[in-house]
Amino acid sequence: MKHRLRPERLEGAHPAGQEQPTVPLTCTVVGGGLAGAAAATVLAERGVSVTWIEREAYLGGRVGAWTEQLPDGEPFEMERGFHAFFRQYYNLRALLRRFDPDLSMLQALEDYPILGPGGARQSFRALPRRTPFNLVALTRRTPSLGLRALRRVDLRAALRMLAFDQEQTYRRFDGETARAYLDSLRFPPAARQLLFEVFAHSFFNPEEEMSAAELLMMFHFYFTGNPEGLLFDVLRKPFSQALWAPLERYLLARAATVQRGESARKIERRATGWRVVTDTGAIDSDLVVLALPVAALQRLVADSPELKDPTFRRQVAGLALTRPFAVLRLWLDRPLAAERAPFAGTAGVGLLDNISLYDRFEDESAAWSARSGGAVVELHAYALPPSLAEQAVRAELLAGLHALYPETRAAAVIHERYLWRDDCPAFAPHAHADRPTVATPFAGIALAGDALRLPFPSALMEKAVSSGFLAANNLLAPHGLRSEPLLVVPTRGLLAPLLS
Repeated sequence: MKHRLRPERLEGAHPAGQEQPTVPLTCTVVGGGLAGAAAATVLAERGVSVTWIEREAYLGGRVGAWTEQLPDGEPFEMERGFHAFFRQYYNLRALLRRFDPDLSMLQALEDYPILGPGGARQSFRALPRRTPFNLVALTRRTPSLGLRALRRVDLRAALRMLAFDQEQTYRRFDGETARAYLDSLRFPPAARQLLFEVFAHSFFNPEEEMSAAELLMMFHFYFTGNPEGLLFDVLRKPFSQALWAPLERYLLARAATVQRGESARKIERRATGWRVVTDTGAIDSDLVVLALPVAALQRLVADSPELKDPTFRRQVAGLALTRPFAVLRLWLDRPLAAERAPFAGTAGVGLLDNISLYDRFEDESAAWSARSGGAVVELHAYALPPSLAEQAVRAELLAGLHALYPETRAAAVIHERYLWRDDCPAFAPHAHADRPTVATPFAGIALAGDALRLPFPSALMEKAVSSGFLAANNLLAPHGLRSEPLLVVPTRGLLAPLLS
């Protein structure tokens, strides 16, 4: 079979449309994360007068960074946790190239190891990029997937990972849980833990509460449906310095207005457009992009009686949040062993899901490490039971760190920062078909965000940016303005024509 898994280019309604509007156009973008940033960027580039508002004092939303202080008064940039820039994040990279054409802000990591108890380790280094050769190589290097184990695997169920189809996979598997699908594979427990449980948790959703179709889409998007491989890059600097400050300068140079500390309270209809009522007043504009996290979008729509389409209101109200996650960043008084990877996923060590050594890739942490002789380590726990106390989470994260990296047992903690957040979208069974899309029933209003239903495979930061580009295209199309092209992972897997 000819290999066809190459990125697909989506041109939008007007790939050769006008570069500037014939009459002045204004737009209010509500939400300062990646989705809002992507929409604001495209609209401002097309000559639309953009006002971009964000309720926090900093830009970035769930990938933002803010300034805090170490005990000695030294400032540092705190974030909500480690983020990987995978090579198939085509649209995110297109956004970054606006102000960093060579992507010099990114540093490639050589491996993406998964660590387990008793020295278990799964590496993704130097895997072939093409499917199915990457799967064959991965199977060969997984000790628990010997011939005897492979004879027990349900081959037809496993081949579904190569047969993703944007329509049929959701139709067939969205009513099933990810756990039920993984159970059907009959993989050995050790292989399932290292290869799949870590993968599912990376999207903040537990297996028993996540749609099997969403899991299959993620597997297609990250591994079997693209030619980029599973390795990724990281930012060399904190998000505030590497991404948000230069992006804000880029937008200001295109006459955009950026307002922090401003929350949208209500959307009202005007004779020729819309009014966004805020904490301090109101902003009138022809167009509106609502690029908000789930709870904020639900409140805004509920408080806006003029957004009265019943299907739209039901779809927005039906969005849900998954379980919370925790981040524990530690400043230790000594370095970790030289062979430790800058980032490692973990499995089978309690609540701990990954370990990031910030002083191995981020300049601010590296500078602190060079001065102090210590290390900056971050621990993540995803899909946590909501009732867990901070003390219990912290203790289990440290126990996992000490078990996998024994040299940290003797390290003193100079400073620590603990975050608990409960604002990531759920991707539950039966939810996909009724999930809202970028388009709304209201002319001049579009949605953006990673909780939406998109017409192609995408996830996390890439989904946020892609939705922002789509939202901008949706608003530009009625005015004949040039659409922003999107590069996306194919909507069908290698075996989709055979197993559909």
